[in-house]
Amino acid sequence: MSCPECDSPLVSFTVPPDLRECAPATTETLAICTRCLTLFPATSVSESVGDAESVPDFSRVSDSFPAGEAAIPMALALGLLESLALNRAEIEQLIEHVERAGADPLLLLDQLDRQGSVNPRWDVDRRRHQLEQFLER
Repeated sequence: MSCPECDSPLVSFTVPPDLRECAPATTETLAICTRCLTLFPATSVSESVGDAESVPDFSRVSDSFPAGEAAIPMALALGLLESLALNRAEIEQLIEHVERAGADPLLLLDQLDRQGSVNPRWDVDRRRHQLEQFLER
């Protein structure tokens, strides 16, 4: 399936119950665009996730995308970065999940900015700087 915003491929995933309060939609399944990093309820793009045991291939977004327990919270955080002010609490919680799982979210943002294959509606370098500032507290 493709993104309704930019027609790029999507990666679908099931949001674990402990992260659903951070998700922008009430559905269990979401899809992230591999180019604009927008999140969509998977049902709104006719995307099927398959069985709950399937592992989403976030390397389609970036080869540097974290794997394992850090992958889904990182995808959610990327999707919420469009509005840092409105989603600050959720982003902070998701970034904590990513870091506890052993991944570096700021490094991923650096790599996304350099690789040039993503084109979100927000400035990657600027969001990285803002994220770094409020994570330092």
